[in-house]
Amino acid sequence: MLWILVVGFVAGILARLLSPGPNNPSGFILTTALGIAGAFLATFIGQSIGHYSPNQGAGFITATIGALVVLFIWNRLVARGVVSDRNR
Repeated sequence: MLWILVVGFVAGILARLLSPGPNNPSGFILTTALGIAGAFLATFIGQSIGHYSPNQGAGFITATIGALVVLFIWNRLVARGVVSDRNR
């Protein structure tokens, strides 16, 4: 469980650094949640296409790519007004 949090936090930080913007989720909790969601997304897609075995999870690189996808979805939801952005 601690390893998932560490991978999620690092992947969230890398995703936020690679995709800076005014409407990014900020804070330790949201950054970690972003990375964990990206890791779960990358693991799910990787297992679905046969890249990972059922007991294998995503690594740092694919978790970061997954976090970038989650961040892109977050930015689109903010742009459409579905999710409010307190910084606007």
